[in-house]
Amino acid sequence: MATYEYLCSRCGAFDVKLEIGTAPRAYGCPVCAGAARRVYSSPGLSLTSNAVAALHVREEQAREAPAVVSRVPPRRRVPRHPHPALSRLPRL
Repeated sequence: MATYEYLCSRCGAFDVKLEIGTAPRAYGCPVCAGAARRVYSSPGLSLTSNAVAALHVREEQAREAPAVVSRVPPRRRVPRHPHPALSRLPRL
C-alpha cells in the first residue's frame, strides 16, 4: 500500500492509502465529497534499522487489522530468585 496525498479546494489536504499505481488524478474528499486533485510531495524516506522497520510494519498492520483474541492468555508465573545478598545475612 502506498500513501497518496490529495488537496481539496474547500477542506485542505488529506492522505489516502491505495495500491501502488492505482491512484487516480482526482479523488473524493472524505469530508465534503467534492473532487480533490492529487498533489505530489517529497517522499518520507528515512534510514532505519531492520528491527525498527519491522516494528513499524507490525504497528501499521495492527492499526488496520488488529488481531482478535477469543480469551485472555494464561498468566505465566515468573520464578523469583532471592537476592544474592540475602544469603550473607545472619540467621537467627
